Amino acid sequence: MDRRKSLKSILLGGVASGLAVHGCNPKPAETADELVFTEKYIYGRTPKEKKLDEELRAKEFFNQHEMDTINVLCNLILPAVEGTGSILDAEVPELIEFMAKDIPELQTPLRGGLMWLDHKCNTDFNLMFKSASEEQQKSILDTIAYPDVTIPEEEHPLEIQFFSLMRNLTLTGYYTSKIGIEELGYKGNMPNVWNGVPEEVLAKHNVAYDDDWLAKCVDQSKRATIAEWDENGNLLT
Repeated sequence: MDRRKSLKSILLGGVASGLAVHGCNPKPAETADELVFTEKYIYGRTPKEKKLDEELRAKEFFNQHEMDTINVLCNLILPAVEGTGSILDAEVPELIEFMAKDIPELQTPLRGGLMWLDHKCNTDFNLMFKSASEEQQKSILDTIAYPDVTIPEEEHPLEIQFFSLMRNLTLTGYYTSKIGIEELGYKGNMPNVWNGVPEEVLAKHNVAYDDDWLAKCVDQSKRATIAEWDENGNLLT
């Protein structure tokens, strides 16, 4: 299995446990009629959430040099291959900028790590990281990309923690984008195949399926059909 396929497998394995970067805190449910939809980003937002998004996007955290370095680093973490999109296509650097503004505790680790890359590269090659050759860049990343997994993350040097964070942000940004999801072939949740309660269990309790309900609920040809109900709560299809 090549590196890109390995990363995809790792990400898919973690979908059930949420994003690779930051857990979500549950918030009180909002009613459906309060949701609004953005033009560029097609997802539901309450007016309060939409206002916050707009405020965050209007701000700048990273300067141009830092954004250029993030672009280079993300491409090294997940380089584009033929037939797939790139981290630029997926706007991954822009997402990382947004995350840094949305989660302030990420700001110091990210900015400090970018400074470390430039300092290390300047010491070793008298160059800024973004200006170094790919071979030089990889030689630096090799020192922080393969930590001892038996050591807790918080006990690693800060530069290793930085790279782990950037790798998580890059994978999250790409594989939750439209082109990344298409590359994964992820179709969303689908109902499991269910053949009903076994006959011996039904017989034990002296019950049986109604033929109408059996056709509606256990017919596997309809497993992808969205259920419809009448105004009295009766299942139609």
